[in-house]
Amino acid sequence: MAIILTTTIMANFSETKALTFDLFGTILDLGGSLTPFIDASLKNRDADVSADEFWAQWRYRQRIEQYQDTIVMLGHSGYLETVRRALHYVLRANGIDAVPDTVTEFMRGWRSLSPFPEVLSALAKMQSRYQLVVLSNGDPSFLEYLVTERVAWDFDDVISVTSVGAFKPHPAVYRAAAGKLGLEVGECVMVSANSFDIMGARACGFRGAFVNRYELPYEDTPYQPDVTVNDFTALAEALL
Repeated sequence: MAIILTTTIMANFSETKALTFDLFGTILDLGGSLTPFIDASLKNRDADVSADEFWAQWRYRQRIEQYQDTIVMLGHSGYLETVRRALHYVLRANGIDAVPDTVTEFMRGWRSLSPFPEVLSALAKMQSRYQLVVLSNGDPSFLEYLVTERVAWDFDDVISVTSVGAFKPHPAVYRAAAGKLGLEVGECVMVSANSFDIMGARACGFRGAFVNRYELPYEDTPYQPDVTVNDFTALAEALL
């Protein structure tokens, strides 16, 4: 049986009409999908860093690239561009030449992302009660490919931050999503494995469901999640 990881009173979601899901790291298993590709590429170069450590550096640096992209306001670069910039930085940090062929080799794994194993069965349970919507930092064409070919789920809507020109947790992302769905912010729940995403959504009036698969600490902020669970099976139990 799935365990609901929460120390607070169970929230009441009776007014909720839509669940907006983060895609990268919440529905899609980034580390599990990408580390085999990273491992093979590192072995080809006799690099002195493990695939797990390289991935941790890459993911961390990508978030910095996203924050910089939004703050500097020189024009929205797009998700895959921040992934590429982060890769370029981490390759050089580990003494690997960031030549175009190497960058292409490491990037190819992003076409093979797969969902966590329990996600689809949980979505099937929740679809009878809620609109199920992807709200992602991803580029529109990339999201279309991932949702159609890799997740293979017919969401009620797929919303990219490209429409507002900033990455989450910019407040315009959440407010615009609620508006596109024709809902009040309080009628939406942001479901994410990224604590900054929940914090940003809660600050805008969304409810928040934190999928904390790895028992990570949450932000030091008043904007706490309404519920914290360890996977999508527990999420469905908490919301139904």
